[in-house]
Amino acid sequence: MTNAQTLRSAEEQARLDAEFVDLVEHRITFNQVLGLKVVSLRPQYLVRFDMRPELVGHAHYGRLHGGVISATLDALGGCVLMLAIAEKHPTESAEQVMHRFLKMGTIDLRVDFLRQGVGKHFIASAEVTRLGGRVGSTQMRLVNDEGTLIATAAAAYIVS
Repeated sequence: MTNAQTLRSAEEQARLDAEFVDLVEHRITFNQVLGLKVVSLRPQYLVRFDMRPELVGHAHYGRLHGGVISATLDALGGCVLMLAIAEKHPTESAEQVMHRFLKMGTIDLRVDFLRQGVGKHFIASAEVTRLGGRVGSTQMRLVNDEGTLIATAAAAYIVS
């Protein structure tokens, strides 16, 4: 690191975290439809959403729609990569890191539906398995309010 480059200050990191939460919860409109709320950014990135009638995919059993599961895990994978990109570029301002989000997109997503999507609420978690210069890979999990594993996913995203 050269003298001109300084690490992100605690104030700038707090600004970045606030921008990130605002992006996830408010500016990505579909996340609002899903009801995603950020539970934590670190040490593990977690989001939560409550079961609601609008999310039911099987009217008779009241199960969560598979598309809701897929969309949540896809959104989560992209978000955890954003956090990793911010850590990879610790000298960048919040604005510079958020600008990198514009270049991201899902290129592959595989979801394994393991159990019926039943519960009062759901918690999704994700981890980065690889962050390269052009492609990032993630693994995600969705559990219900009782901690039962509902689905897992793996995805790849273009990051540059």
